[in-house]
Amino acid sequence: MTPDAYCQEKAAKSGSSFYYAFLFLPPERRLAITALYAFCREVDDVVDEVSDPSVARIKLAWWRTQVDAMYDGKPDHPVTRALQPHLETCHITRERLHAIIDGMEMDLDQTRYLDWPGLKKYCWHAAGVVGELSAGVFGYTDPRTLQYAEKLGLAFQMTNIIRDVGDDARRGRIYIPVNDMQQFGVKASEIIGGEYSDRFTALMKQQTERTRELYREAVLLLPEADRRAQRPGLMMAAIYHALLEEIERDNWQVLHQRISLTPIRKLWLAWKNWVGGGKGVVRKLSR
Repeated sequence: MTPDAYCQEKAAKSGSSFYYAFLFLPPERRLAITALYAFCREVDDVVDEVSDPSVARIKLAWWRTQVDAMYDGKPDHPVTRALQPHLETCHITRERLHAIIDGMEMDLDQTRYLDWPGLKKYCWHAAGVVGELSAGVFGYTDPRTLQYAEKLGLAFQMTNIIRDVGDDARRGRIYIPVNDMQQFGVKASEIIGGEYSDRFTALMKQQTERTRELYREAVLLLPEADRRAQRPGLMMAAIYHALLEEIERDNWQVLHQRISLTPIRKLWLAWKNWVGGGKGVVRKLSR
């Protein structure tokens, strides 16, 4: 199996919404973003699938050496071999890849966040920096596009956090800020125990409004000159925002299930926004 085929299989198996946006890219950019996504999946899987934190740290440290080897021109793993040809043309920096690994290590060190600033820092490492890297792969001419991409990455991560409240709690992690939970009188034991209440609904509504504002801020930052190049990100925004709306329509029943969109709906949203140049989702999210 070639390195590119390895990354393609990794992306396809994930079932992620990102995969549907990749399908519409020109071949070279599709190979680059698929390799970047495969890298993110590899390091994320370390934290999700390795039960012993000390072993997970060793694996993440190994991935750091793989990143450095790639920039030294000696890629070894299929993912770094697939990613290496795109480093310069797509502005993929060593520092940003290391920042992603830093975010994975945060999951080993911390399972709760006191407030939004603390959670926002984590979201940047987990997704904001990925947004910046993705913007480089898609192409941009205006530096403000990186601000848009970072903000959009934060919105994606918050959408994931809202969707995965129950799953994360069962893994021993609650990402909803402690002070927000205290504001609405929701205890960690209630989330872990899957207990719904009006207080929990109000808490999740607050988190959803915060996330919706991140989407709004992101699309307002995107320069018109780069909108066409950044269509893949806007396609993902359409899918993720539709998921957020679906969760809200289901009254945030996220403690016992993982709400998701069907593959055909994701594909439809991706195609619709590709053909429309992302104008529809920009209009919708900027309201």
